[in-house]
Amino acid sequence: MSKISVCIDVSEMSKAILFYTQALGCELVNEADEYTELSFDGLKMYLACRESGSNPLIKGEASRSFERHWTPIHLDFHVTNIDQCVSTIVELGGVKEGESTGDWGVAAFCTDPFGNGFCVMQYNSE
Repeated sequence: MSKISVCIDVSEMSKAILFYTQALGCELVNEADEYTELSFDGLKMYLACRESGSNPLIKGEASRSFERHWTPIHLDFHVTNIDQCVSTIVELGGVKEGESTGDWGVAAFCTDPFGNGFCVMQYNSE
């Protein structure tokens, strides 16, 4: 059987742990300087402390940036109180960039303090 986990590059481990546990409700499983393991609703998540400007590629060259950046893959965090969650996200250094509503519920488009984009979702059925 295959499993999936998520790895998020960050530049400050203590700030990242505080953000993901307090703002998004992740559980701290194992804390370390370079890799910290979190859990969110059974999904294993890893915070990887990396230096800004370092090369993230094995073959080729790129520069790791912790300014706002885009990737075609992002996380959706399902929450029961989106207003409270977004307030804590902003309080801990994240950004709310916008939102969308519909018959299904509300989505807030956010970033963590390291420029990684994600959505916070509150469905009417949850």
